Amino acid sequence: MMRILVTGGAGFIGSALIRQLIQHSSHTVLNLDKLTYAGNLESLACVADSPRYQFSQTDICDAAALVSQIQQFQPDLIMHLAAESHVDRSIDGPANFIHTNIVGTYTLLEACRHYWSGLVPERKTAFRFHHVSTDEVYGDLGDTSEPSTETTPYSPSSPYSASKASSDHLVRAWQRTYGLPTLVSNCSNNYGPFHFPEKLIPHIILNALQGRPLPVYGSGEQIRDWLYVEDHARALLAVAVHGRIGETYNIGGNNEKQNLDVVRSICAILDELTPAKPVGVDQYADLITFVEDRPGHDRRYAIDTSKMSSELGWRPQETFDSGLRKTVRWYLENTSWWQRVLNGTYRLDRIGNQA
Repeated sequence: MMRILVTGGAGFIGSALIRQLIQHSSHTVLNLDKLTYAGNLESLACVADSPRYQFSQTDICDAAALVSQIQQFQPDLIMHLAAESHVDRSIDGPANFIHTNIVGTYTLLEACRHYWSGLVPERKTAFRFHHVSTDEVYGDLGDTSEPSTETTPYSPSSPYSASKASSDHLVRAWQRTYGLPTLVSNCSNNYGPFHFPEKLIPHIILNALQGRPLPVYGSGEQIRDWLYVEDHARALLAVAVHGRIGETYNIGGNNEKQNLDVVRSICAILDELTPAKPVGVDQYADLITFVEDRPGHDRRYAIDTSKMSSELGWRPQETFDSGLRKTVRWYLENTSWWQRVLNGTYRLDRIGNQA
C-alpha cells in the first residue's frame, strides 16, 4: 500500500488513473491539478468521497506550493501527468506548452529532488518518479517504417511534441545527474470515457449527435495507434511499480488506424445505436467534411510495445472495436457530463471558483 501523488489527475488520463487506483487498489492518492480548461473534477465524482483520495488545486509551476504539498503528503511514488496536450492549441499558442510542460516539469523535478534527498535510506531507496509522455516525441514515421521503440531518436514536429520531448530529456537528466529514481513512459493516442471534446473521437461523436459537420484534416489518411484509456491506466501502474529505474516503456494499443477510418467506424456504431438521427441526417457518414490540414501534421505514429509485454506482462485488454463501442455508449449514456463541458458549466462552483 503506497501513498501516490498524481499531477494532472483531473485530466483525461489522470482521472482514469485515479479511478483505477481508488477502485482497484488500496493505495492513497493525492491529486494535484491546476484545473485549467481540460481539468474536470466531475470525472472523479465516483471516487471523490473516498477517504483514500485527496485533491489540491496546485500549479506545478508554483515551486513553494509543490514543496509544501509533497512534504505534507509524504509520497512513496509521484506520477507526473500534468501537461498541455492539444496539438492544435500548441500551434496557435505555444507559450503555455513551454511553460507547463518544460518549466513545470523542471519545477516538479526540483521539488521531488529536495524531498527525495531528505528521506530516510529505506524510503529513499523505495521512492519512484514516473513521467508520462507521448509517442509524438518520436515524430513522423512515414508509411513503411517500423514502429518506434524506446531507443528511437526523437524528432518532434509540433510545439506540443517538442515541449514533451524537452520534459522527457529533463527527467532523464535528473536521473543521470542526481540519481533521482525516475521512469518514463510514452503512450499512443488515448480514447475512452471522460475525454475532453476537443479531441478527435469525442469531437466526432458529439458533432454527429448534434447533426454538425464531422471535420477531417486533409484526406484523413493520417495513421495513429489507438489505446483505450483504462488499458493505459493499468499499464501506468505496472510501469510505476514494477518498471526498472532509468528505463523507458512504450505503451500502445496495437491498433493502427487511419483517421478517416476512425470517423467512419464511429458513424457506423452511431447508425446502429441511435436510429433516431438529427433532422436531415440519413447516415452519420454523410456529415463527414474534409478541411484544410493543420501545419506540420505528421502522417503516422506507431510504437513497439514488446518491452511492456516481455518485462511487465502487460497487454491491452480492449481491441479498438470493443473500446470504441464502449466509448460511444458512454457518451450516449452520459449526456449531462459532456453537455456541461460544452456549455462551460463544469468550470463553475469548483475549487478556486474558476469561470
